[in-house]
Amino acid sequence: MTANLLILGNKRYSSWSLRGWLTLRWAEIPFEEAVIPLQKSDTSERILSFGSGYPAKVPTLLKDGHAIWDSLALMEFAAEKAPEKNLWPADAVRRAHARSISAEMHAGFPDLRNEMPMDLGRIGVPKPVSTGAKNDIARILAIWNDCRMAYQDDGPYLFGTLSLADAAFAPVVARFKGYGIETDPVCSTYMEAIWTLPTFQEWRNAAEKEEWILSFD
Repeated sequence: MTANLLILGNKRYSSWSLRGWLTLRWAEIPFEEAVIPLQKSDTSERILSFGSGYPAKVPTLLKDGHAIWDSLALMEFAAEKAPEKNLWPADAVRRAHARSISAEMHAGFPDLRNEMPMDLGRIGVPKPVSTGAKNDIARILAIWNDCRMAYQDDGPYLFGTLSLADAAFAPVVARFKGYGIETDPVCSTYMEAIWTLPTFQEWRNAAEKEEWILSFD
């Protein structure tokens, strides 16, 4: 087994896997990947078949006999392994801001997650959503506007240059595209910057080749 193995769920659906994969790619940490179809009777068994000491969750990075299975932990690992990539903003206040919104994404927005699962095979197909999901969408758009207004002079991403905050919100871009969420010009421009990233396009191309379809789709 390779020294770095990233265990992933279906690329069409697994938002957490997308975050971890982008993180390692942006850090230029080499890895092999094992894509495990979700919602199968043997999904947990297959995730756990590569080692021990980690839960049956994706993404999980197995490195030299050790496991890293939380997206935020993967972000911090990548930032520490590749400090020259500046995956967190160099300025301390900006860096704290980026970590704050990434943690908010990691722990929050339950209605959006439940009602609008990521599906890269879905583009511009609206669906009715609850007030809670609408509130989640409004909060995310406010975060994006706040960041872009503050840091737009430094580049097209949330903090100007590409950062791990963009990895945290990349699956939301996919959700908004998939469900045809209307956004203001600032947020639309940001979404297009993420959607057209070569690494994001590579993930999307791989997702299109998958044959697994989950029950909600």
